[in-house]
Amino acid sequence: MLARDWYYNERRQIGLDTAVASIYDRGDDRDLRARAALTMLGVQRGWRVADIGCGNGVLACEAALMGAEVDAIDISPAMLALAEIQARDRRVAIRTQSAGLLSFAYQPNSYDLVVSEFALHHLPDFWKAVALARIFGALKPGASFFLRDIVFASMPDGPERDVEAWADFNIKNHGFSRDSVVTHMRDEYSTFGWVIERLLTDTGFTLVSADYHAPLHGTYLLRKPKPAEQS
Repeated sequence: MLARDWYYNERRQIGLDTAVASIYDRGDDRDLRARAALTMLGVQRGWRVADIGCGNGVLACEAALMGAEVDAIDISPAMLALAEIQARDRRVAIRTQSAGLLSFAYQPNSYDLVVSEFALHHLPDFWKAVALARIFGALKPGASFFLRDIVFASMPDGPERDVEAWADFNIKNHGFSRDSVVTHMRDEYSTFGWVIERLLTDTGFTLVSADYHAPLHGTYLLRKPKPAEQS
């Protein structure tokens, strides 16, 4: 077996201890938004769903309430602890897994839906491609992948303006400090929307929709083609 000392270390990008994780545990309408997204995605009782980068487990628990078998996956122990509390409080069963996009365990062609929100930007672009290939392999033919992430929707003709606008949006709407927003922009691996789209389609996904609706936010709905649909 090849040595894996060259493999990207996802855990150096955790950045979420118990104190920071508490930010994600504030009461808001996340459960309503999660249910709306899952309804749009057509989640059905008995589906196998993976939420990779599950955070505090709101979406995972909503999927479980809809009758899905859910794997709630996160690299951060603090976030998984919140997800388990969320599941206990809502009296649903979820399976938690301490792993990331590059390390989650899966059986090929086993999931009806994979969701990943605001996790892919933790990886450099080469490793994004590796992660997307793993997700593609985990999905059943014909199944969907729902991706949300922090991306650049335009070319960098005015990066200072773009970053400041995004910082202001998150400070006003999500309660993050300006320092945390700027640290993200400086130290993490958000990329251009067109790069994400090319990575997704080169992996083999069919791009159903791409929406760049909020400052530096991209939402993508993908489908894994069935064998007869693949060229």
